[in-house]
Amino acid sequence: MNLYLRYFNNETLVHNVDEAISFLSSISEIEMNDELEADIRQYAASDVYYPKRYKVRQRVYFIIIKTTAETMQDFKDKKAVRPMEGGAVRERKEIGAGATTKLTEIREGWYEGTLDFKRVVMVPSTGKHEYRDTHFVAQCKANSGQDCYNRIVDYLRSRVDGRSQFPSAKGKNFYFQYLGMWK
Repeated sequence: MNLYLRYFNNETLVHNVDEAISFLSSISEIEMNDELEADIRQYAASDVYYPKRYKVRQRVYFIIIKTTAETMQDFKDKKAVRPMEGGAVRERKEIGAGATTKLTEIREGWYEGTLDFKRVVMVPSTGKHEYRDTHFVAQCKANSGQDCYNRIVDYLRSRVDGRSQFPSAKGKNFYFQYLGMWK
């Protein structure tokens, strides 16, 4: 495992912790002490792969990133990006693609759509307006989940304040269920 270190325009890719500590010691603004050295060694030896930043002074940091890149150019080209274990990347892409495909799949019939949105309502005691979380459920004839969403939002836009906010059809605040073919 190699380490990429960066402090402003000073950057390097090193192959072990001793080289990293030597690089950091060469920068006059970074005060290398035993505690910092021990922490860097512990980070390099750990199974943690997220970048780590160390404070130099207020709002000024240097970062260390673990990488399998052998050269600085490989690191810059992101050729050594660490894959997630267990094929989680592929599974996440398949789930995301499945949800989008399911939303746009043409399947004529009855749908039940559930939408959680921010509705603008007037508070009678103050005369001011505020956003309220509103849960809306409707059954409608549609050609797809996206068509169901569009029909529900069109219906609501004509009946609520124009400042109300509707979520994306792909988000977690819209859910639909196919009920069956219409007659």
